[in-house]
Amino acid sequence: MNLPDLDKIIHERARLRILASLSSQPARTCTFTELRDNLDMTAGNLSSQLSVLESSGYILIEKKFKGKKPLTEIKLTELGNEAFRNYLETLDSMIAALKPHT
Repeated sequence: MNLPDLDKIIHERARLRILASLSSQPARTCTFTELRDNLDMTAGNLSSQLSVLESSGYILIEKKFKGKKPLTEIKLTELGNEAFRNYLETLDSMIAALKPHT
């Protein structure tokens, strides 16, 4: 059986959860703090995983201020959204190929 490859960047558990969380947001945008809290990740681990996603072009990280407080926003890019959709489609096709045909 010839099964398709999964995107190795997305396939890591934490990065998959990050992209799933971002894609579920209406504007595909979330703050660092919201992601950290929603995914129950440490700031260091989240930051590390976001760096990988940013270097792949899947997300944009924008640092700004809201009033006098720093605010980091993470946005899913079109490339990231397309990669995530392709990842899900690949998983679906793998699952379908593995199901017994009746």
